[in-house]
Amino acid sequence: MKRVTGFIENTMGIIFTVCGFLAVGFVVLITGFLVVSGLPAIGEIGIIQFLFGRVWASTASHPSYGILPFILTSVYGTAGAIVIGVPLGLLCAIFIAKITPKHVGIAVRGAVDLLGGIPSVVYGLVGMIVIVPFVRKTFNLPDGANLFSAIIVLAVMILPSVVSVSETAIRAVPKEYEEASLALGATKTETVFKVIVPAAKSGILTSIALGIGRSIGEAMAVMMVSGNVANMPSLFKSVRFLTTAVASEMSYSSGLQRKALFSVALVLFVFILIINLILNLVVKKERE
Repeated sequence: MKRVTGFIENTMGIIFTVCGFLAVGFVVLITGFLVVSGLPAIGEIGIIQFLFGRVWASTASHPSYGILPFILTSVYGTAGAIVIGVPLGLLCAIFIAKITPKHVGIAVRGAVDLLGGIPSVVYGLVGMIVIVPFVRKTFNLPDGANLFSAIIVLAVMILPSVVSVSETAIRAVPKEYEEASLALGATKTETVFKVIVPAAKSGILTSIALGIGRSIGEAMAVMMVSGNVANMPSLFKSVRFLTTAVASEMSYSSGLQRKALFSVALVLFVFILIINLILNLVVKKERE
């Protein structure tokens, strides 16, 4: 019996080890592919012109490959989605975990989980039908497909990640913290925002990291509501994100244009890598 148990343990250990190395191998493979495919165009165009050029005209007779509008649009769009989505998600998580009765919380949590399972193209379709006309009429614009509409869609899309992780972090706070705060005369609201939320800070920061990853990596939904035009970003102008730049042109690209799109993907990859690294360091510091 001991031999069988030992054999199973050794086998599972080997399987876990192989899976771990496979995961690392995929990351290394993707990184290597993007570096090899993306660097030639940057070298040919020039890194300054590529990163800080303001004009993207890849199909013009005299093409230009400046991606500064894409970079700034992705930064502004992600920041706007975080500013709107994180407070809403955090308040929803507090409502589910600490405010509402259990049966209501289960229903709300089910709705949030369902929101997380909706495909991106459905978000984009709803945005085109509902949000874009609403923005156009409300702000009296010629076209409602702009950065503001994209921010609204992204804010809704990150809610499931923020709510789920934040709720788990809030529920993980020891019950004694809440009881001690209430015993000292604090109100329930004061206890939530001055005791429970600070104690769950590391988990909440993790939810923000997941939200940033979801928003900055989204392509289909924002392509459908942002106008997909390579303008310098403005709240009520049609814009193009880093992700949509690759998705919209890759199917018909060739030559230097195709190489430049791989370079855009490389910049996006490095961008996400830096953000995740910074957020992981912050989360690690908070946990310590």
